[in-house]
Amino acid sequence: MSNTTIDAIVGEPEVLEDEVSAADIALAADVETDPAWLRLKESATRLQALQAKDGSVPEEGDAVPDARGEASALVDAVVESIEELAPRFPHESAYLAASVVDFRRWQAEGFGAPDFLDSLVEFQPQRHRIDGIRHLVVFPMVTQNGSPDRHVEALVVETIWPEFVAALEAGDYSNKLFVSLRLVDFTPGYDTNSAVLFPETVAMREIPPFTWGAIFQDREAARYRRVVRAASEITKLELPDDAAALLDDQELAERTFVMWDIIHDRTHMRGDLPFDPFMIKQRMPFFLYSLEELRCDLTAFRESVKIERSLRKRATEHTEGEGEALSAVDSQLLEHGKLVQYAVIFDRIFRFAITGSRVRNYDGLGGQLLFAWLHRKHVLEWTDVSLRFDWDAVPDAVVELGDAIDELYWKSIDRPKTAHWLAAYDLVRSVVTPNPASAWAEGLPREVLAGPPKGYTDLMMDDEFPLSMFYEALDKKMKPVIESTVGITAATPDA
Repeated sequence: MSNTTIDAIVGEPEVLEDEVSAADIALAADVETDPAWLRLKESATRLQALQAKDGSVPEEGDAVPDARGEASALVDAVVESIEELAPRFPHESAYLAASVVDFRRWQAEGFGAPDFLDSLVEFQPQRHRIDGIRHLVVFPMVTQNGSPDRHVEALVVETIWPEFVAALEAGDYSNKLFVSLRLVDFTPGYDTNSAVLFPETVAMREIPPFTWGAIFQDREAARYRRVVRAASEITKLELPDDAAALLDDQELAERTFVMWDIIHDRTHMRGDLPFDPFMIKQRMPFFLYSLEELRCDLTAFRESVKIERSLRKRATEHTEGEGEALSAVDSQLLEHGKLVQYAVIFDRIFRFAITGSRVRNYDGLGGQLLFAWLHRKHVLEWTDVSLRFDWDAVPDAVVELGDAIDELYWKSIDRPKTAHWLAAYDLVRSVVTPNPASAWAEGLPREVLAGPPKGYTDLMMDDEFPLSMFYEALDKKMKPVIESTVGITAATPDA
């Protein structure tokens, strides 16, 4: 057992921003074509085929007569490749050295369930939030919305950290745990819908608190551009010029998603929270997760409106001869503040609402809720088989929905848990129509209301809030487009 402590990943970290030169960053340029990387990627992929769901390599059997012998040879290749690639990633020297040790221990102990806690401790991407810097990442892990198996995955990723985002994070929107990345190359676990890299998905002997979480903004942006382009054509939506620009410029879309996500991510731990922010620890009706994710998105929307209006006012005052001109960073914040608003609305109503199954789809419900709210406020109209927005009225209407969720949370601090659940259900059903067969909509029986929370969740239908007729029609036309985004990145042709 290693003596490495877990102190390095406990609590909110100091972002040390280690000294990294332009020459250091250049070392990893084009590493995705390096024979050592290609060998590492191939070896990890072959190793996956030998691993069980928990990451172990089963004893020899009929299917693979010498599975562990083959796994040992593949681990040799992985280790040799990591050691060969390490000089191209000098900022990761401690992590890559620890990774080699973890692989060798796993090999020496007979390929039971892997334990990569020690190398995870050394992997600290939040300390290198430098635009363009690359990381080599190799862990046995599951991939959220991707592979449920804890198999060895290998990635080359690149940090997206534009100057205006650095300024945003250094000011009122501090989020020292947030890392924004671009996928460069990867093993099959990421040839999926997975757009995150989270430390808790790694195979390890104990679960400590974590100090970073990464999102692949290039995948989110590419997915957004393809889906919104198609949905706009199908619904005959005339996009404003700046919204249309997002569909034509991948890098612009990536930067927009970074701004959205950095505010969204920090919101999970901020505000009047009546529950444990890490809701994965709780078993609650799925619409509670819908409201939490939507709350964070609408907070990003609200703050972007605030930023845009403040900077636009300053720009106008300067034009009229008062005050100083906006700096380059402020000009970028002004531009992206407006773009975040489009991104939140269109990603939510066009992609989230019709992506995934109808089995307790909390992101889908969040999209349905936003669409129905805007429709009822008459700032979104579906008339003459065309979709239209009153863009001047949209910001305040969206903020109003965010305020309604915030008020629900604030009031629920004084409520029992199940009373909060019922109040939240009332908020959702006031906007989105429940399933006609819903026990919740009819009113839960007294014995359930008086019983444990499990009785409440057991009576929740898988499709408690079915798609509206609008979404049923849109889903049929959009399904091939949604399916085509699996594994998409910025490098995907016609992304």
